[in-house]
Amino acid sequence: MSGVRLLVGTRKGAFVLTSDGKREKWDVSGPHFGGWEIYHLKGSPADPNRIYASQSSGWFGQLIQRSNDGGKTWEAVGNKFVYDGVPGTHQWYDGTPHPWEFKRVWHLEPSLTDPDTVYAGVEDAAMFRTTDGGQSWQELPGLRGHGSGPHWQPGAGGMCLHTIILDPNNPQRIYIAISAAGAFRSDDGGASWKPINKGLHSPFLPNPTSEVGHCVHHVAAHRSRPNVLFMQKHWNVLRSDNAGDLWRDISGNLPGGEGVYTEKDGTAKKFEMKAFGFVIDVHAHEPETVYVVPIKSDSEHYPPDGKLRVYRSRSGGDEWEPLTNGLPQSDCYVNILRDAMAVDSLDSCGIYFGTTGGQVYASKDAGDHWAPIVRDLPAVLSVEVQTLP
Repeated sequence: MSGVRLLVGTRKGAFVLTSDGKREKWDVSGPHFGGWEIYHLKGSPADPNRIYASQSSGWFGQLIQRSNDGGKTWEAVGNKFVYDGVPGTHQWYDGTPHPWEFKRVWHLEPSLTDPDTVYAGVEDAAMFRTTDGGQSWQELPGLRGHGSGPHWQPGAGGMCLHTIILDPNNPQRIYIAISAAGAFRSDDGGASWKPINKGLHSPFLPNPTSEVGHCVHHVAAHRSRPNVLFMQKHWNVLRSDNAGDLWRDISGNLPGGEGVYTEKDGTAKKFEMKAFGFVIDVHAHEPETVYVVPIKSDSEHYPPDGKLRVYRSRSGGDEWEPLTNGLPQSDCYVNILRDAMAVDSLDSCGIYFGTTGGQVYASKDAGDHWAPIVRDLPAVLSVEVQTLP
């Protein structure tokens, strides 16, 4: 029987949760690297026992860890992330120039075919790659060298490259997303990049339809249709059917409200805020089935009305249904961060997500019923899942 391995990164260490294909009982291993922030762990599709982890500390900096035995043991590998050439500047929060400075790795994306090749999205936003199992890292400078780079500006959580999607049908195509610069695509293996933000609207920008500057929270795609992308943006959910060349809003009946932003002259402006949130993911076998977890506003960061609800669309957007069975429907004030949802590929598709309250919830039936696997971990930063033979 197939097995499942969940890789959970938290504010105080990494946890590895394993189960057989029934997904009824889970073994919990951890904390690995206790006390350290683990922004992301992810296993190699080419070798499930090869796992990479980004280990970070405000006191001691950062380390990249690698496991060759499914997370039982770990070894520190290379951690030298140096921007290519003269780093230059980007915009700071107040619009002034600010030097590019490496802070941490937010996301690790192993190659689909080679366990020694991994892409890393970092803060300040840039893309790095290793081809020797993490021993050495080189920047792909074409991204940061795009003409818009000096105009990128951090979001509230920093200027992080948090999403990397590798096209399984075209090894030259890569999608990435940056908070708060937007989404970009490469069609030549990362040598050059183009912004793919047409159709995005951000009322706080001087030009709300600007080529860059949009606060994209996460992007997801189904392996069978990598040209169809789903985006959780700062204030709404969108879809592209042409590899990001054009986006359209699919927030539909998702919960929203009234947002407020401040003009440079101090004037407060109100606008319709639809479907704020961080995570978005796609069913393993149904490319038109999409999941999001709406959060109440960019200032409060908890579920609307204190009710934790995953919303599912079976039609690729617009029409959404709340999934509540097994989830707390009162007095729940947790957040679900951008890398904290994952989907397994078993026949009955499993959906998993972690919260800032330390719970990891699982559904064995594509979201119809939920149950907590664990309840008292440190705040969850990321959740990834491996379907094992």
